[in-house]
Amino acid sequence: MTCLPAQTDKKLGLVIDLDTCVGCQACVTACKEWNTGGHMAPLTDIDPYGGDADGVWFNRVHSYEHMTEMGGRTVNFPRSCLHCETPACVTVCPTGASYKRASDGIVLVDEDKCIGCKLCSWACPYGAREFDTDVGVMKKCTLCVDRIYNDNLAEEDRVPACVAACPTSARHFGDLGDPASAISQLVAERGGVDLMPELGYHPTNKYLPPRAHTTRAASVPAPALEPVRAEGGFLGWVDRMLSH
Repeated sequence: MTCLPAQTDKKLGLVIDLDTCVGCQACVTACKEWNTGGHMAPLTDIDPYGGDADGVWFNRVHSYEHMTEMGGRTVNFPRSCLHCETPACVTVCPTGASYKRASDGIVLVDEDKCIGCKLCSWACPYGAREFDTDVGVMKKCTLCVDRIYNDNLAEEDRVPACVAACPTSARHFGDLGDPASAISQLVAERGGVDLMPELGYHPTNKYLPPRAHTTRAASVPAPALEPVRAEGGFLGWVDRMLSH
C-alpha cells in the first residue's frame, strides 16, 4: 500500500462559496476543456450525443432544494477531489499510482502505475474518482498542476481553470496551510467547513455555507423621485390616455 508524506510544505486547495454559486456549470465546462489537453488528458467521452452518454468529468455540480424558516432555496453543490490530508484513496493503492505530493499536498494519479483495480474509487467516500473505461485507468482532479505552475501564463491566470471561469467568484484557490493567506482568512471569516468531517479524512478543500436570508428590505439612502409631469403634444396625449 502507498504511504503518505509526514507533512506537506503547502496545502493547496479550493474554497467554494455555496452562497454565491449559481450552478451555471461554467466550472465544469472549463475543467473539461482544459484537462482534455492537460496533465491527465484525454478526458474520454463515450457516445456524448447518444442515449447512454458517459465519460470522465473531474468536476460536477449538483443542485438541491433546501427548506429554511424563510422558505425554500436552491443550493448548488460543486463536487470534485478534496485533496484530503489523510486520503484513503492513496493508502489503499497497491501500486503507488495514487500519491500525495509533499511539496503542495495535491493528490495525483500516475497513469503508468495504475492497473485500474478501482480500489481508490471504492475507498473515496466523496465519489471524486473517475474511471476512464477507454484507457483502463483512474483519473481525478489535479488542481490544474499544469496551469498553476505554468510560467508562460500571467500570474493572475495561474489558478485552476474552474476558478478562472467562475462568473460569480464562488471558487477560490490558495494555500490553506498558511493562516495568513487570503483564502485561509476567508474560511475563518465565513466559517468554512469540511465535507463529512466525521470520516476523519481532513479534506483540504472547504465549503462556505449559504448565508441566512432576511425579509427586511435593504436601506437605500436615495431621495424620492418627483412625479413626472405630462408633456404636451403627442407624447403628452399618449401619457394621459395610458394614465386613465
